[in-house]
Amino acid sequence: MENRKTNTMKLKVYADRLSQPSRAVIIFCKVNGIDFEEIKLDISKRQHLSPEFKEINPMAQVPAIVDGRFRLFESHSILIYIACAFPGVLDHWYPADLFRRAKINSVLDWHHSNLRRGATTYVQNTVLGPVLGIQMNPQAAAEARKLLSSSLSKIETVWLKGNGRFLLGGRQPSIADLSLVCEIMQLEVLDEKDHIDILGPHKKVQQWIENTRSATEPHFDEVHRLLYRAKERFQERRLKGLDSEAESSFKKVLPSKM
Repeated sequence: MENRKTNTMKLKVYADRLSQPSRAVIIFCKVNGIDFEEIKLDISKRQHLSPEFKEINPMAQVPAIVDGRFRLFESHSILIYIACAFPGVLDHWYPADLFRRAKINSVLDWHHSNLRRGATTYVQNTVLGPVLGIQMNPQAAAEARKLLSSSLSKIETVWLKGNGRFLLGGRQPSIADLSLVCEIMQLEVLDEKDHIDILGPHKKVQQWIENTRSATEPHFDEVHRLLYRAKERFQERRLKGLDSEAESSFKKVLPSKM
């Protein structure tokens, strides 16, 4: 795919950094030196439901981008577009080789119905429910936990099979590595024991997360800083116990942004 024509208008990225896919897009832009404007949408204030944003993304979800007159939503499509359209993006992110590119697409397609569905549903029905006053579904949480664990096992036995440091045996990360790792990072908000129980058995996944973090620093931790702060607040909440004042405070700080 040819690079887009020179556009005097800066790429606009509509995002909320407590959204896993938003973080993946922002990190990718920063790592690749893409000049962009981050337009922050606070989902807790329902800014994503505004008529103005629905003109950009009628699905009313983040992230979304505007590049001149071109508008696009869905994080995987956004990552692919940026990787192909902007000059200077290194080939390993989304290789020109058709076969390697197809393999990356297969990981991204698998992600949505497996890892993402398990992780998102589990976090929503465990950690976020009590804080946000959302009625939790224990059965949904149990099913999501199984899917999450199965997905982590599949990552190790299929996508991380071999000696490569990244998915599909890669020596450098692709957009699939970034997308999936940002998803798993959302588990940081879980209770420490639960977090260990889920990720502990998956040593290859843990090493792969660190490899992806190292390959995208300092941007990885900078973009995840809001999530780290949320993790600290959840820990404080668990120590102090729930009360009406704390619950109100947490609703402002950490809304559901899955």
